[in-house]
Amino acid sequence: MTQHIAKRPRDIADCVSAYLQDGDLEGITSLFHPDCQIYFPPDQPPLTGIEGARKAFEGFLGLKPEIKSDVFCEVINGDVAMLRANWRVIGPDGTIMAEGQSMEVAKKLENGGWGYLIDCPNGPPTVS
Repeated sequence: MTQHIAKRPRDIADCVSAYLQDGDLEGITSLFHPDCQIYFPPDQPPLTGIEGARKAFEGFLGLKPEIKSDVFCEVINGDVAMLRANWRVIGPDGTIMAEGQSMEVAKKLENGGWGYLIDCPNGPPTVS
């Protein structure tokens, strides 16, 4: 399979989408920092680490949806970046399966690409 590496923080979602199309769960998890936190669903404790990323995406593999991400904010400071985006998950038949506005923190990975360190697909969680 093709290896997709996010050359810029804004490219991470496109790479995740490409791996979803390939049905490659290991490829998807390669776009997450080993210490990542994923706040999905937002009312639950975060999923953590590569195993958390695997758990977040394993249910989508058979569907092979496409993720369309419109990044409207990208702030980079050295090897860390903050992103905001409007996104949609589109099924193979063209229906919109989900959509929202995300906030992420990305970090440079050992392979030289970028990966998610904090992923909040529905925006940041509320403080409780």
